[in-house]
Amino acid sequence: MEVAAPAAEVFALIANPQQHREFDGSGLLRDLPVLGPERLSIGDSFTVAMQQAGVPYQATSTVTALEDGKSIEWQDAYGRVWRWELTEIAPGTTEVTESMEYGTAVTPLFDQLTGDADQHASTITENLHKLAEKFAHEPARPAVCYARWVSPNLRAAS
Repeated sequence: MEVAAPAAEVFALIANPQQHREFDGSGLLRDLPVLGPERLSIGDSFTVAMQQAGVPYQATSTVTALEDGKSIEWQDAYGRVWRWELTEIAPGTTEVTESMEYGTAVTPLFDQLTGDADQHASTITENLHKLAEKFAHEPARPAVCYARWVSPNLRAAS
């Protein structure tokens, strides 16, 4: 997804878990304080309050990789790895890719059976659209976003 902002500016938003509600496409994040730093570094953990099917819960993730201004990755308690990659393709324009891989996760089959795998794909697509809208300097135009299930990985790309 192309975002009308420099990579450093987009990265600053993604690397601040306190701001994740601003581009959350899942609708699961609750409007409660996030536990964790305002700027993530490798090894940092953060906990967000979520609610699914009326059931509130907390989700903790730990940053497993980070290249300042270019990529950040965290792993949740179930072993799913969420990754954001940014490439500045022109001054003030950044190509953003979000992906989720099951890595060491114990949940791929469960996610497939419950439909959560498809939900992850649509959430990633919506995250990218909301991120683009956040930085849009003009009314958002329709954008194409591809999300696909690749067993055992789920990827959404620009």
